[in-house]
This record gives sequence, structure tokens and C-alpha cells, in this order.
Amino acid sequence: MQQLTGPNAAQRAGRSAGASQVICNVATGPKPGTAGAPKAVQINMLDEGFNAGGNKGLFTSTNPELRRVVPDNVAGRVKVKVVYTVLEAQYQSALSAAVQAINAKNKTVCFEIVGYLLEELRDPDNFASFKEDLASANVFIGSLIFIEELAEKIVEAVAPVREKMDACVIFPSMPAVMKLNKLGTFSMAQLGQSKSMIGEFIKSARKNNDNFEEGLLKLVRTLPKVLKYLPSDKAQDARNFVQSLQYWLGGNSENLQNFLLTIAGEYVPALQGVTFELFPEVGIWHPMATTMYEDLKEYLNWYDTRRDVEFAKDAPIIGLVMQRSHLVTGDEGHYAGVVMELEARGAKVVPVFAGGLDFSSPVKKFFYDPLGSGKAFVDCCVSLTGFALVGGPARQDAPKAIEALKELNVPYLVSLPLVFQTTEEWLGSELGVHPVQVALQVALPELDGALEPIVFAGRDSNTGKSHSLPDRVATLCMRAVNWARLRKKANAEKKLAITVFSFPPDKGNVGTAAYLNVFGSIFRVLKELRKEGYNVGSLPMNETELIQSVLQAKEAKFNSSDLNIAYRMPTSEYTKLCEYSEALEENWGKPPGNLNSAGNDLLIYGKQFGNVFIGVQPTFGYEGDPMRLLFSRSASPHHGFAAYYTYLEKIFKADAVLHFGTHGSLEFMPGKQVGMSGVCYPDSLIGSIPNLYYYAANNPSEATIAKRRSYANTISYLTPPAENAGLYKGLKELKELISSYQGMRESGRAEQITATIIETARQCNLDKDVALPAAEDAGSLSIDERDSVVGQVYRKLMEIESRLLPCGLHVVGSPPTAEEAVATLVNIAGSMTEP
Repeated sequence: MQQLTGPNAAQRAGRSAGASQVICNVATGPKPGTAGAPKAVQINMLDEGFNAGGNKGLFTSTNPELRRVVPDNVAGRVKVKVVYTVLEAQYQSALSAAVQAINAKNKTVCFEIVGYLLEELRDPDNFASFKEDLASANVFIGSLIFIEELAEKIVEAVAPVREKMDACVIFPSMPAVMKLNKLGTFSMAQLGQSKSMIGEFIKSARKNNDNFEEGLLKLVRTLPKVLKYLPSDKAQDARNFVQSLQYWLGGNSENLQNFLLTIAGEYVPALQGVTFELFPEVGIWHPMATTMYEDLKEYLNWYDTRRDVEFAKDAPIIGLVMQRSHLVTGDEGHYAGVVMELEARGAKVVPVFAGGLDFSSPVKKFFYDPLGSGKAFVDCCVSLTGFALVGGPARQDAPKAIEALKELNVPYLVSLPLVFQTTEEWLGSELGVHPVQVALQVALPELDGALEPIVFAGRDSNTGKSHSLPDRVATLCMRAVNWARLRKKANAEKKLAITVFSFPPDKGNVGTAAYLNVFGSIFRVLKELRKEGYNVGSLPMNETELIQSVLQAKEAKFNSSDLNIAYRMPTSEYTKLCEYSEALEENWGKPPGNLNSAGNDLLIYGKQFGNVFIGVQPTFGYEGDPMRLLFSRSASPHHGFAAYYTYLEKIFKADAVLHFGTHGSLEFMPGKQVGMSGVCYPDSLIGSIPNLYYYAANNPSEATIAKRRSYANTISYLTPPAENAGLYKGLKELKELISSYQGMRESGRAEQITATIIETARQCNLDKDVALPAAEDAGSLSIDERDSVVGQVYRKLMEIESRLLPCGLHVVGSPPTAEEAVATLVNIAGSMTEP
């Protein structure tokens, strides 16, 4: 699957078929032309993963020196050096702004600060620099360190210099890292063991099934109430820790200034912090609102007073889920872009946030009818965090997330901000999203039932600020609104496109899929749709008539009039409606081409029944050379393939498409592996249509490809009941010979029957699986050698006999009978037994 980065080969990242690497240039420093601008770094995208600057490993290298802030003029002030490590980039810009503000105006203290993203510590050079900085640091700050191997690196680097530092402040992280905390007499060195208030509090939280992050947030809320009753000389350091955590969670430049000044004032020179600004832990945020809301009714009252937008009475409502840390640090531009795009497309938006890693809390609090009916208030839920709904990347709680999402019962999309790559690196990558991010922010949310892993935001490699990707935001919002409208639209008005496949073409294979009776299943689905109030027009009397209405012949030949022509699309209409048609010309010439065409028209094959269209997906075009689709830099769908999906979206105007069975070609079209860009063909082809896809339950790997690359909501169907294959002809005779051998192995006939077994096994082609001697050599074999040969043949026979073969084809909605289910289970159990 190749990444296409432009309309023609000259504009694409280059490698020809068989080349060993793809090289792209990525600027990782200041903008060209500014002082200190580094040269672009070459990244070998294939041979070394995402390796910048010659470093080995999977992770993108960036230069922490770009985040170092040094005072221009100390001028008699106390200089405090701060080193920090955080999981994500949003704190970088806020911390830098805080330090620059202090250095510009404070006459007593100034700061040098340098930050390392947690993943950067995998790089040996960065880790060495990190330890070197720590050796001269006054203060170390860490936050959200939940990846075990990196937590071990933090402990390795910080522990030896901890006692020499003035302060070591660790916010929610793994216990081993939290134990590094040091503020005067305050310490967590015996976390989970001591009888201290904090130790007992966290133990209590664990007993109540609270996760570590939730326990710390409760600690923040509770400790100030307790600490005010303790003598100041005993509680001041603990108060400072709690106050520091509140400043940190506040996250904007002002709060971080207060945090740094508090630490410096208490533990370096005599300075005093100021009162901090508090933000809610969960709430509703809108870029046009002047405050955060903690009540849905209050938010809606404000929302209805807006004069900058107007909404239809039946406007879909989208619930967004965001990270609080981005909002309080002023790194919310990418969120604002999504909110404004959704509203521009006619949707109302309820953007909620949470401060911890349990995003089910704001979902339960804000996504239900404020009048108390218990019904979902939103029509679609879109998470912009990239995380699982509960627990984040380290402590996922899928059962809790699934319970919350099943109760909400609306489409659930999880979109991705780029974490381990710059925007340029992602655009230039054939893989797309970094493999580690796929594991943490695609695979884990999929366990919750998440759909459509669309990349919607990148980050600036210099400032760490997030920014939205306009074309990806438009795609995300288009699709989210269309999913939401499915809940608003009456069934009788909904248009459904059912897509069937034909592979190989020209062989009478229209409507084929793995283990599935396609037309029998479609006929059953149509009848169920009619019961649910869908307009299916005048249905055929039975499955046979349905087939004939689509094929118009007993044996369909793909490029012939035997297939029913539903629509003739003039070339002029095609080039107007298909925005990427010009990009296909490099490989297929000017439209209409010679596939799915007649004269100057492109042909759409299928049959319409009321508001349901049953269409035949065109051939993928490379049947004679399928490897070209995988390795050719110019590979693309042909004009007929593009015209089919253009017809579904722009002319038939399908509200959803149902791909019927395993499998078609859409999800295998060229593009990135995960995290499609706007020039990846699966993304371009499916457009804005919600995609449902029947996929065989025994093929989860390719179903996952369909889910990630064509944004499919996959629906598993059963394979048919299975029975043992058994033996036939020569194999039966061979089994009988082996049975006879048991009684003759020590007789004078042993050599003859062994030779016969060897010869018969060779006639049955078992010599491809078993090393057989020549039959005439049987006489020279010892009894042990004969036993070994016959035993190997026997084991292969048993393997063949116990293989399971499907009985017939599955019909969607028709479960196996009890007898079939029991027989299948017995056969499976038998096949797992050693012969």
C-alpha cells in the first residue's frame, strides 16, 4: 500500500518498484532563513522506521535544545535551572512562555529551563543530554510518566542527583517515579508502605477501585481541607506540593509562573507565589464562550443566545471529548478548528473535557438529556484525545468504557492528534501514523468500539503547539455529521447503497464473498429493512429473481451487457464531480478509459429498489498483475472504480454504504497503512459516506484493515458449520495399508508392505510433506526406520482427515441449528487432539 503525495509521480516521494528505501526531508528546527536554522534531516522511512539525524530506533528524534530557554541577562538575580519531562507536547509552549515572562519582569529570580518529551529519552544522545542537564539542575519536574521502560530511565537518571537538587516535583506518574518527589520535608519515598496521610489515601483509593490518576485528583480536592488544620511547620511542604499540583493542572502561563515562583521562593530564594486560578476538572468548553461550564443547562442557555450562527431545528448534535491539559495551557487551536468546522456544517456541538484519563465521566455527565429523560442528547460522539475512553495508554479499562458507550448508544469516533511525528513526517510517510501511536491510540480505542482513526491535528516541532489540519478536519466533521444525521433522518427517507463484489471478473462471480450466500443474505436484509420502514420499492419474489434483476443473465460477464446498467455517467460529469480524477490519468490515461465504460460514458452496474441501490464494485484493475497495486508508485484505482463511488456519494446520495462480505478492493487501494491523508485513495473514494462492512468472523486481520483504511464499521458474520474433511480414494487405501502394517512389521512381509506404503504415499503427493525414501530401498531399512517412515505418513493422514471444511454458505441472520453447532464444536475439539 503506497503513500501518494501528489497528483503525479514527479510530485510524490520517490521510490520505484524494488527500491529499498524512501527518503524525505523534514525541517526540524527554526524556519529557514532565521538564525540558527538547521538543515533538513533525512529520514529513512522504510529501512529504519522513523529515524532522524542518524539515530536508531522507532521514534522520531527532535532536538530538546530547541526548547531550552536561557535568560538574556542574569544581572544579579538568582538563576534557577529547571529540567522537565512530560508525556505530550502541550506543556512546552506554556512553560516556555511562563519562563520568558518571569525573566523579562522579575528582578529577583530568573530561570533556565529545558524540556524533554518522554519518548525522546529512548534516544541515547537525548538521554545522555538529559542526565547532563540533571547534574546541574535546581529543580526537576515530571508528569504523566506511565510507560514502564521510560519510567525506569527517569528513575535511573534522577535518583543519583535527587538529594543535590533543591526540589523534585513529580505529578501523576507510576509509583516508582512518584517516589522521587522531594519538597523540603515532603516525600513519597515510602509511597504505598507508610502510614502517612497520602499513603493511606492512595491505599483507600485502590480499595475503592479508583485508578492511580483518580486517586491523585481526589487527593488534590481533599488535602487542602485537611492541611489547613495542621500546624504550618508540619504541613507547609505538603501544602506546597498540593498547591503546585493545582498550578500545574491549571496549566496556563500565569499558573505555571506562579508554580515556578512558589518552588523557587520556598526552596531557592525567598519569593512568594500568588493566588492561583482554578479550572474545573470536568466541564464544557467552547472557543466562543468566556468561561467553562460545569452544567449542561447553563451551557445550552448560553449556546441559544449566540447570534453568530443559526441552526435548523433538527440540527444534529455532536459531542466532542477533549483533554483538559490542552485547554488550560492555551493549546486549544486544534480543538477550536473542529468545533467551528462542525458548526459551519450545521451541527450543534457539546465539547467536553476531563482532567484525568477517565473520559467516561464527562460523557455520562453532559451527553444525556438535561431534562432527565435518560436519553442520549448527542447524536454522535467524537473523541479528539486519541486515547481509550477510560485509562489512557497505560491503564485502559475497556469494560468500563464499553458499558458507558453501550448506554450512550451513538456512533463513537476517535480521531488522532499526531504525537510521535511532525506533520511533515506523517505526510511523507508510507506507514502513516507511527507504529507506537497505532498501538496506543488506534488499537486500544478499537477495543472500546472506536471508529475512523482520522488524523486531525499536528504539532509545531519548534513550539510544541498543536494545529489543526484543515482538509483532515473537514473530512472528520463531514463524516461525523453524516453519522449523526442517520439518527435524525426517518427510515423511509434514508438511502442505502449495498455493494457486492466480483472476483475474479469475467468468471460469473458477481456477488461472491468468503463463506457467504451473498444474494440470499441481501434478500433477507431487504425484507428486514422493509419491516423497519425503509423504502425498498417493489422487491423480487425470491433470491433467484433478485440475482436476475442485477445480472440479467444466468452467467454474468463483468464487462458485458449481462450486468444491469443503473447509470451512465458522462465523462464531463465525472471530471466535475470526482475531484481526484486528474490524479488517475498518469496510470489510466484520460477518462473514461477501457474499464466500466462505453463510448464516452462510465457505467455504473447495479439495480435500485426504492431507496436501496445494489451496486457491483468494479474490478480493481490489476487482475493480470496484482503486485503492481502494492508496489507501483503510480498505482491508483481506475476511472470506473472512482466513478462508482462518486455515483454513490454525489448522484445517488447514499446516507450509508454496506459492503457485503469478505472482501472488496476499497480498503486495499494505495495510501498510508494507518492515518490516511487527503491523497490516500481509500479516503478519497469513500468520501463522506458512513461505511458499514460485513466481514467474516474468521478474518479479523483484514477486517481491521477495512476499519482503519476505509473507515468501516465492521459487522462480523458467522462462517458456516464445519465438518471433518475425511479421506478419499488413495488416501483411504493408504490408511488401510498402514493398519495392515501394524500386524506385519516384524514379519517377512514388512519390507513389501513398507514399499507399497511409500509408493502409495508418493502417488497421493504426500512426498511434498513427508520425506519418503525410494520404495526399492525399503528392504535396507531397519525396523525402527520403517516405523518412523510409516508413522510420519500416518500423522499426515490424520491431519488431512481431521481438517474442517465448511458445509454450504452462511446466510446473514440465520444462526446454525443446535445440532450443527454441537457437531462443529465436536469436530473442532477432535481436530485439536493429537493423533
